[in-house]
Amino acid sequence: MKVYIMTDMEGVAGILDSDNWCQPHERSGFGRYYDLGREFLTREVNACIDGLCRGGATDIVVSDGHGAGGIHPGLLDRRAKLLRGWPNGWPFELNASFDAVVWVGQHAKAGTIRAHLSHTQSFRYLDHAVNGVSIGEFGQFALCAGELGVPCIFCSGDEAFCTEAMALAPGIITVSVKQGLRSDDGAGLTASEYGRHNLGAIHLHPDVARAAICDRARAAMARLKEEPESFGLVTLEPPYERVTILRPEEQGQPRLIDRAQHPSSIIALMNLPYHYEPLEA
Repeated sequence: MKVYIMTDMEGVAGILDSDNWCQPHERSGFGRYYDLGREFLTREVNACIDGLCRGGATDIVVSDGHGAGGIHPGLLDRRAKLLRGWPNGWPFELNASFDAVVWVGQHAKAGTIRAHLSHTQSFRYLDHAVNGVSIGEFGQFALCAGELGVPCIFCSGDEAFCTEAMALAPGIITVSVKQGLRSDDGAGLTASEYGRHNLGAIHLHPDVARAAICDRARAAMARLKEEPESFGLVTLEPPYERVTILRPEEQGQPRLIDRAQHPSSIIALMNLPYHYEPLEA
């Protein structure tokens, strides 16, 4: 069975902040632990690969979905192939030949309470919605998978993200590797302020997180083989409207809004360009 793994860094156990752990060294004053962050992510991915293979997966593609790059190719389990670079845009080379899609290291959407490093694409996003349903990076990709008929079977990340995923994807199996502590959504913050908003969290030890990921990924894969109908598709009814609101870069600047529509395809909607204009108060 063929499985697509979408990865990100911010939802990995032991990734403590964005500036030091998720950004490369080229940014002056940042990236002190970026190489270690890549190792932590890759080892969580390897745990997932091991579990999937134990559950019956035979062909695995790992998509490095972190902006600056998060997978260490030399550490990646040799049973998987690595995908980086998506010349055709959404859905990032996912197609109907895959039997399932899973996520490792994923974070909650922008504005989520008690999340860790939550954002959507960047810390500037205030909200992103399709047909009035607020979604993050998980929801965007899950909707693309749903259009292709590919079920979402497993994901790992912070606890708030796991709650978000279970609300969208019927039957998905989750592993929470950390719990965010911030109890307000930060709606009035600028982009840079919001980037420092959700830093507090309680993390599992990386070894404990990896063991749980392996176990539950195996269970998800085994259940897909035995009870494929237990996993539903993430879908919305067409036509589709995308509404995106950005935070200001600095206090005193307006929020920005973009609207786009497509009559029949989520994937086509995701690939439409953005044209922002000030959002009136």
